Amino acid sequence: MTPDAELLSLATRVGEALLMQRCRLVTAESCTGGHIAKTLTDIPGSSRWFECGYVTYSNAAKVRDLEVASRTLAEHGAVSEAVAREMAAGALHVAGCDVAIAETGIAGPVGAEPGQPVGTVWFSTCIRRDAGVECAAVRAQFTGDRHAVRRSSVDYALKLILNLKL
Repeated sequence: MTPDAELLSLATRVGEALLMQRCRLVTAESCTGGHIAKTLTDIPGSSRWFECGYVTYSNAAKVRDLEVASRTLAEHGAVSEAVAREMAAGALHVAGCDVAIAETGIAGPVGAEPGQPVGTVWFSTCIRRDAGVECAAVRAQFTGDRHAVRRSSVDYALKLILNLKL
């Protein structure tokens, strides 16, 4: 299978930026099922800046592997700003990295809820700074089938990392 040229280009640029700043990245993925980590590790030499990736598809995995609070999941649902933030912060802490990207969403074709249609994806980034950890979150809405939503999510995540002030 030939890697998607656009995603490969973005991943290359992400790697260059992380390497330049001597930062290591961790991913915490839900609806993309590891596709962000896969795209990043398609880059030769990615071990110099990519630490690891967590695929936490179930709520139990989010709690067990990323320190997401069960209460947060119960109060906000898996596809929420609060959960995305806790996923990123947890991944940053558990992996001991400098930068984390997390996503949680509804790739479809099922899973839509009131106010959360198929294609809803929450992203969060966390950066370790001298003064502590800085996190941000953003919601995106994608269209298309399951493959299109997942591919768009990977593209969006890579662009988020590129736009970080490392």
